[in-house]
Amino acid sequence: MHLTLFVPGLLLPDEIRADTVFDLTAPTLSLLLGRGQRHELTPDWLPGAFGLAPPLPAAVLRKVGAGEWFGRPADASPKVGAGGMASAGTAANMGAASGNWICLDPVHLQVAREGISLADPAQLKLTAAEAAALIEVVAPLFADWGTLSASSPSCWELQLNKPVDLTTRPLSDAIGQNVDPALPGGRDGRAWRRLIAAAQTLMHAHPVNRDRDGLGQPTINSLWAWGLGGMDSLPDEVQANFNVVWSRDPVLAGLCAAVRTGGGLPCLAPPERFQPASGRVLAVIDSMEHPARTFDALAWREALLAFERDWLTPAMASLKKRECGELRVIGTRIAGIAGPQRTTAFSLTWNDLWRLWRRPRPLTALT
Repeated sequence: MHLTLFVPGLLLPDEIRADTVFDLTAPTLSLLLGRGQRHELTPDWLPGAFGLAPPLPAAVLRKVGAGEWFGRPADASPKVGAGGMASAGTAANMGAASGNWICLDPVHLQVAREGISLADPAQLKLTAAEAAALIEVVAPLFADWGTLSASSPSCWELQLNKPVDLTTRPLSDAIGQNVDPALPGGRDGRAWRRLIAAAQTLMHAHPVNRDRDGLGQPTINSLWAWGLGGMDSLPDEVQANFNVVWSRDPVLAGLCAAVRTGGGLPCLAPPERFQPASGRVLAVIDSMEHPARTFDALAWREALLAFERDWLTPAMASLKKRECGELRVIGTRIAGIAGPQRTTAFSLTWNDLWRLWRRPRPLTALT
């Protein structure tokens, strides 16, 4: 087993890191920092692991990712999808997701000191019924461009019926940022900005938002266009540097479904904690991402200690017994007001454990 743990939000900005971790003790992570090899990665390392370059056609990948493997527990039967329901199969999903698509995700815009910024969509917790009601009212606005549907309550996609010339910014890169520079541009940008403004008006007075406002929940007051493209923008053979992926990211699930060599690449729901497996495993641990975005130090600390307990410590034990050939942790600093995104990999092998002259390092070295 060669285990890669991808942990968005693991790296905190310099301004708050020392105060956040000063009294934390995580012996396994400290050992990794002291004896492991450190490498700086580019932000597009994950598409690169599939032999691809950004931007990815996220909308169509999400549709494809709703197929045969996505959402199954790591120990589930390959014939059963999430919730015990039989799935349609990767080939069928690729056929249904033909043509060009664009994400049109429900979002909440908030007033900040820097202007109007995009709130973290993880806070919305939109239900399927709410999503269906809002799609019903905004879909006619975009009918000249295509058909609007949802792969999940928080993921809406428009299947385009004609070409569109847009420049957009990925949703994850825009969170917490001033939205004005990130609104759709390109030849059709002005028309799409008008459509989004019209959708804002319709959603503002919608009963769904009145109910959410009454409950103190963030309203759905805009749409975010991004992830334009089709499956034909991907190479015929998407490469796989892993044998299995543990993730709930629908775009990553779509990438896995696009791998057609060697029987394909399964994307499974990550287990709650480390478990032995064979081959090269990529596990996405996203519990620190939202606390890092919102600068919630207490929640981030709790997530880090859980990561140490449930993943790092048992993985290190497996490495010491030579059941795991390599342990690699890839952390990111979320792009935002603290600066651009940063990605760092810390890797450790059994031989590295014997570099006894390299002492464990404090968590302030987590940069």
